[in-house]
Amino acid sequence: MRISPEVVASVLARLSPARTAAGIASASLVWLAAGMCPVAAQGAFTISSSDLRDGAPVRSEQVYNKDDCKGGNASPQLSWRNAPPGTKSFAVTIFDRDAPGPGWWHWAVAGIPPQIHALPTNASASGALAQMGAIEARNDYGDTGYGGPCPPPGKPHRYVVTVFALNTADLRLGPARHALMFDHEINTSVLAKAQLTVTYER
Repeated sequence: MRISPEVVASVLARLSPARTAAGIASASLVWLAAGMCPVAAQGAFTISSSDLRDGAPVRSEQVYNKDDCKGGNASPQLSWRNAPPGTKSFAVTIFDRDAPGPGWWHWAVAGIPPQIHALPTNASASGALAQMGAIEARNDYGDTGYGGPCPPPGKPHRYVVTVFALNTADLRLGPARHALMFDHEINTSVLAKAQLTVTYER
């Protein structure tokens, strides 16, 4: 059920002054019951991907391509929608939460312009990110850009893919800085974030 602000205003306009306060309270209850406060009316900030499915294993195309891993090492296609008002840029990270120690950074991107709402497959290596003015961090393999999953043999690891809507376009970051630095700066300016989690094991 969707109730527009215009409908509520029209109802309140027909109320007598004595009933206005009660009308406002009633309208507020209607908005809350419908889950339709003005900010929420646009819908939740969400992420989707044609290459990744939430909760599912990573395909070989996105797996790392060095050492004992022989994947395509292509960064995944990502799309997002319903960015909140005031969004001035987007950022993306991929983090292995099951790696030993503090985890493992596979990708961090900042400076994605606010009019961009999707990244193509292999945006990292193809130069698509550079063309739009975005910058990439140095991942925990020591490379700048995307580095796919390549965990030690054993149990599956979980990889958290996050898109951030930010209130600034200037994070004072430069390309090839470590992903942990990107993550710190990104999290100082978050308006909203959307996530999906995928798995991989060897």
